[in-house]
Amino acid sequence: MSKYVYFFSKEKTDGNRNLKDLLGGKGANLAEMTNINLPVPPGFTISTEACEVFYSRGKKWPESMEAEIRDNVKMLEKVTSRKFGDYENPLFVSVRSGAAVSMPGMMDTVLNLGLNENTIQALAKKSGSERFAWDSYRRFIQMFGDVVMDIPHHQFEEILQNVKDEKKVSLDTELDTNALREIINRYKELYNKSTNQHFPEDPWQQLVHAINAVLNSWNNARAIRYRQLNGITDLKGTAVNIQMMVFGNTGESSGTGVCFTRDPSTGENVFYGEYLLNAQGEDVVAGIRTPQPLSTLKEWDRKAYNELIEIRKILENHYKDMQDMEFTIENHELFILQTRTGKRTIFAALNMAVDMVDEGLIDRETAISRVPAESFSQLFAPILSDRSKKKAKLIAKGLNASPGGASGKAVFSADDAEEWAARGEKVILCRLETSPEDIGGMAVAQGILTATGGMTSHAAVVARGMGIPCVAGANDLIVNAGEKTLRSGDVTVREGDLLALDGFTGEVFSGSVKVRESEIVLALRGEIEADNSILLRNYSRFITWADEIRSLKVRTNADTPKDAKIAILFGAEGIGLCRTEHMFFESDRITTFRKMILVADGVRRLRQAIEEGTGNREKLEAELNEPLAIYYSAVEELLPLQREDFYGIFKALDGKPCTIRLLDPPLHEFIPHNEEGQRQVAEGMGISFEKVRETVESLKEFNPMLGHRGCRLGLTYPEVSDMQVKAIMEAAILVREEGMDVRPEIMIPLVGHWKELQIARKRAESVISRVLEEKGKSSDFIEYSIGTMIEIPRAAVTADQIAEYADFFSFGTNDLTQMGCGFSRDDAGRFLGDYVRMGIYDRNPFAVLDQAGIGRLVSIACENGRKARPGIKIGVCGEHGGEPSSIDFFHRVGLDYVSCSPYRVPIARLAAAQAEIRKKTDS
Repeated sequence: MSKYVYFFSKEKTDGNRNLKDLLGGKGANLAEMTNINLPVPPGFTISTEACEVFYSRGKKWPESMEAEIRDNVKMLEKVTSRKFGDYENPLFVSVRSGAAVSMPGMMDTVLNLGLNENTIQALAKKSGSERFAWDSYRRFIQMFGDVVMDIPHHQFEEILQNVKDEKKVSLDTELDTNALREIINRYKELYNKSTNQHFPEDPWQQLVHAINAVLNSWNNARAIRYRQLNGITDLKGTAVNIQMMVFGNTGESSGTGVCFTRDPSTGENVFYGEYLLNAQGEDVVAGIRTPQPLSTLKEWDRKAYNELIEIRKILENHYKDMQDMEFTIENHELFILQTRTGKRTIFAALNMAVDMVDEGLIDRETAISRVPAESFSQLFAPILSDRSKKKAKLIAKGLNASPGGASGKAVFSADDAEEWAARGEKVILCRLETSPEDIGGMAVAQGILTATGGMTSHAAVVARGMGIPCVAGANDLIVNAGEKTLRSGDVTVREGDLLALDGFTGEVFSGSVKVRESEIVLALRGEIEADNSILLRNYSRFITWADEIRSLKVRTNADTPKDAKIAILFGAEGIGLCRTEHMFFESDRITTFRKMILVADGVRRLRQAIEEGTGNREKLEAELNEPLAIYYSAVEELLPLQREDFYGIFKALDGKPCTIRLLDPPLHEFIPHNEEGQRQVAEGMGISFEKVRETVESLKEFNPMLGHRGCRLGLTYPEVSDMQVKAIMEAAILVREEGMDVRPEIMIPLVGHWKELQIARKRAESVISRVLEEKGKSSDFIEYSIGTMIEIPRAAVTADQIAEYADFFSFGTNDLTQMGCGFSRDDAGRFLGDYVRMGIYDRNPFAVLDQAGIGRLVSIACENGRKARPGIKIGVCGEHGGEPSSIDFFHRVGLDYVSCSPYRVPIARLAAAQAEIRKKTDS
């Protein structure tokens, strides 16, 4: 028979930290801390497997689970010397969620369970404080009503606020026993009215309902959204942790708090946290009151503070990572309620990883594995300009809860944030305090601002996890979500007004504030002194360790010398994709290119008629003369411009390889489709509007991305490809003559059949030979190669045939995904979000490689290509080349390199190292 419930106490513990998938992170760590004799209140954990069965049985418990829970309640009664529901010495419990992956605030918690009209008397008598007992009961009814029975939280809060107003007090702690009784009476009236039933008195029924509520919360809207946003998949569900209650709200001798073994924002090796006196844990997390810094705890209770200091050392040495701990002090006795690997900013992750290596706590491979590659780009994220800040109006200063600079328009609800962001607006989400329901708006905001809460509040924790700048606890601000305003002194900020946040300093500014590049980017460019930056020193050491570990090379997608130089600063080892079509859109050449397009189709048709003998040859040749002259003139005008493009890029690369893709997109993209734009083109070129419109109509295709583009253009308009190949080789010769190495790789795009590549390669080699001969150079003067982009499914499955004519393959996974999955990347956004929500795809396949489908095509092409041509160089240049899980796949199938945008190069370097470590560990 399956076991679903696992006990933990000093007397008996069933689990340990290695059972995280079964017990959830919280349950596994409660068991582990008990095993190492830390002061953990005893309890038991219902496994994630029970949650999985619960859903498979239509939200019914596994058959044996009730009996197991009753047995574990009896064990808990035995080790605590208390009895559940007893009128003399009652046992009270908390019921908390805890999945294998931390999801802060997404699922539900119920505290003080077991209180009723009888047990409250026992609690009051035993504690010697009626006020404490009634405060606990008030909290329990509110939590139970909200979490278990779905009574809107704000309805309880309105009752609470009304009584505080009547009593003329501002804080919950100022309410006396009579006021608390009045609140409870009103709570119960609300409960009865909302549920058509009385508040349950039976502790067992309370427990059953609470367990079900936690299990149900696994699939509440905010938890599902959180998992989608963070790519969390393949979990069985949440565990449920039932634990003896310890009370932080007994009076001034008690309190509760959250602490980190190191600073989660910067990584500094200091004990960091906050606490509240006379409070329960939810008060800290919910941000209702602004807590005190942990450093002041020693002034109130030195013994508890010293115990925490010792536990900090024990836990960090035991887990060998920064820990996030929750604690409660009940009448000066310390209890640890939770530890977990602490969420941290990318700045903290980097600094901690390097420091822990220096301290001998972890090795370099562990350090590399610990820093999330998907967040690495945040190191290069913009920050607020100091000069611009001085000109702006500082309206408040809060806590620097999550670093980074953000500027945008103020909005006051998560729904508004999503709506404004969908319109392309940059927004700052302003709240009194965020709640789990705000997750969607938080995800799209440039920054998050709260008037209350601390460094461990919901806003702070979630923002740090998402890498979003956040200023929390800006107490000078009065946020009115109903009126959609915030006020600070004589300043009023309304919806749509500009705000700026400095997540490094906690400053809040009204008006426009410029955002500038990060410290690391400026240092890499030499614009600030690198030695003055601890962050840059740690980054340099860390990324060097990654380079020493990885075997997968990292290139960049770059179309200009400027982009190439930036990418090289970030560690790019060459260009994996230079998109030549981007060069034709520049103002000094678009007119010339359009001249060519306007006659190109006529040239092609006349040539075809001559070759096929379908008309009077002499007449056709006469008709061809004028358009052909225009055509060749345009090509000749473009040649020196392209040569200059490639010369600049080769110089910037200083000997590193450069894959240059010949013209790829359909010609219609270069001519405006609206009448106004067409008339402007006609006027600028001195031709009739009708001629331009006629050309646009002739180039129109039902599905241009599957039409006349790529190598198809090169085969039907070969002069364009010839010109590009000639420009590449002439530029390479110039650079080589200046004493620099140069390695051009000419890529023929959109090949689907080996004969396409055979013809295109033969023509390119003919041009290359002619250029070398004209320049008086030997055939080996330039180390060049000719290959193709594998972006058509047919090319992937016939890669053995194509490899005969290719020196290299480069996977264009954007188009390969489009054609392989059968949906347009430009239009699929309308339904892909629904597909992810329905579980058809775990992630958007244009963002994260579909390894089971498109990845299979990549594997087939690699395997067959290498069989036909051993040693063929294979890379990837689609956007997946900068996405960590996709990079892991490319490493496993044996690609030589990945190529990505310049700012994603460091991500790829780190992800490649992590892939190497993972592969070694798996083997």
